[in-house]
Amino acid sequence: MHRHHSSLILAAFVAANLCTVAVHAEDNGDTANMTAAAPADAAASEHVARAVFTSAVQNREPTDTITSLSNDHNKIYFYTVLTGLGGQSVTHRWEYQGKTMAEVKFDVGGPRWRVWSSKTLLPQWTGEWRVSVIDGNGNKVGEAMFNYTKADTSSK
Repeated sequence: MHRHHSSLILAAFVAANLCTVAVHAEDNGDTANMTAAAPADAAASEHVARAVFTSAVQNREPTDTITSLSNDHNKIYFYTVLTGLGGQSVTHRWEYQGKTMAEVKFDVGGPRWRVWSSKTLLPQWTGEWRVSVIDGNGNKVGEAMFNYTKADTSSK
């Protein structure tokens, strides 16, 4: 019985480490660094002023823009600038092969709010990934996609 309990704890620990980690930041109203265009597959909408995948977030801004990631890397962030959703809850829904793999809920605290979530990916989860931005009423207000590809292991 004790051995079974330990296995369940280990399984829960592993699952927790593969789930999405939510981070959010209050916006200070500084829009100087928020004018970069969103990639073509993450077009701005009425409530999502910016949506990008990135390898990291520093000083509440993405460090780069990713549209494709090879599976020799296992972590990716989804960064959004939300507008007009103050007081609502918003969710980043991570989807792979038509299945919801994680949902991260945020409380939007102002009229312009930056939020990001991250996902740890397993190497075998190659293919198209989609993250939808869902408002407090359950409406999809934005989405973006990236490709997780098999790393090139051929010698150079």
